[in-house]
Amino acid sequence: MRYRVSVLQYEPKFLKQDENLETVQKMLAGLQTDLVVLPELALSGYVFVEMDEVMQIAESVPDGKCFNTLRQIAIDNDFSIVYGFAERAGDLVYNSSALLNPDGSYHVYRKTHLYYREKLFFEPGDTGFAVHPAKGDVKIGMMICFDWQFPESARTLAMRGAQIICHPSNLVLPWCQQAMITRSLENRVFTITSNRIGTEIN
Repeated sequence: MRYRVSVLQYEPKFLKQDENLETVQKMLAGLQTDLVVLPELALSGYVFVEMDEVMQIAESVPDGKCFNTLRQIAIDNDFSIVYGFAERAGDLVYNSSALLNPDGSYHVYRKTHLYYREKLFFEPGDTGFAVHPAKGDVKIGMMICFDWQFPESARTLAMRGAQIICHPSNLVLPWCQQAMITRSLENRVFTITSNRIGTEIN
C-alpha cells in the first residue's frame, strides 16, 4: 500500500493565531498527500508567561475556529491532519493534538507527560494512548513532544496496533529528534515528528 505523508515545519508567530492559520492554509493549498502532521501548539506558539495568554488562544472541541477550519481543509482535500493545540474543556486547558479525517471524524489526544513550565498552564492528559483510523483506515497513534522521553508512550501505541505514530513537537533538546528514531526501531513502527522552527521571546 502506498501512503503519502507530509510534515509541515514553520515558525508560528506567538499568540497570532489567525495569522498562523493563514500561513498553514497557504502551505496546505494544493498539497497531494494522505496524512499531514503539524507541530505542537501549531497555531499559537509555545512559550507562555501568563495563564491569560493560554486562555486567549485555547479552543474547545468541536467549536473552535482553528479546529473547524482545519477540519474543513481535511474534508475538502481528502487527507488527514494531525496538529497540536491548546484545548479548553470547561475551566481546564490541555496541551492536545487532534486527528482530523476527510470523512469529518476526529479524535483528540491530551498530552500525558507535561514538560517543565507546561505544568503551570496545562492539566495532565486523561485520554491515554489510543489508536484511531485515519484516511485509508491506517491506524494512527498520537503522542506530543516530551512524551518521547517515556518509552511506554510509543510502546503502548505500538502494542495497540498503531501503524504510524504522529508526534507534534516543540523539541528544545538536541537529542530529542534522535530519540524518536530509537522509538521507531524499538517498536518497529513508523513515527512522524513535526517540530516548529525559529525562536520565541521569553
